[in-house]
Amino acid sequence: MVIIRDAHQDDLLSILNIYNQAIVNTTATFDLTEETLEQRQQWFSKYGSDYPLIVATIENKVVGYCCLSAFREKAAYAKTVELSVYVDENTRGHGVATKLVNEILLRAKQVGFHVIISGITKGNDSSIKLHEKFGFEFIGSFKEVGYKFDSWQDVLFYQLIMD
Repeated sequence: MVIIRDAHQDDLLSILNIYNQAIVNTTATFDLTEETLEQRQQWFSKYGSDYPLIVATIENKVVGYCCLSAFREKAAYAKTVELSVYVDENTRGHGVATKLVNEILLRAKQVGFHVIISGITKGNDSSIKLHEKFGFEFIGSFKEVGYKFDSWQDVLFYQLIMD
């Protein structure tokens, strides 16, 4: 059974491993080199009550995580956030991402966010379907903005305006 809960400091190594899988094997992130635990600790420190970071566990093992981050630093963007979701490569296709996104959207509503943005690399059809299932709409793309795996990557932007 999948359990969704707040991320804890003890989850950092698992979160790091999941993220590094994405760096090495996917275009879901444009990082090109694996991160260190120290880098993930600095990243972790940005999350808390206003910017939730949650994990999915199966049998007490972290198998995915999801977070809301500041979209831009200027004050007028305060009610707009960016969503990120990553799932362990051995657990994909089992509904973990759906459970994570469902919970993060509930938390976004509780905090009072108005707009949620997701940048999805073109070709990541499972992420596109996931976002569309929750009502995200395609709002545009940036062409060839990332270079990874010896080719230019487009980023598609999806947006959800909260009720």
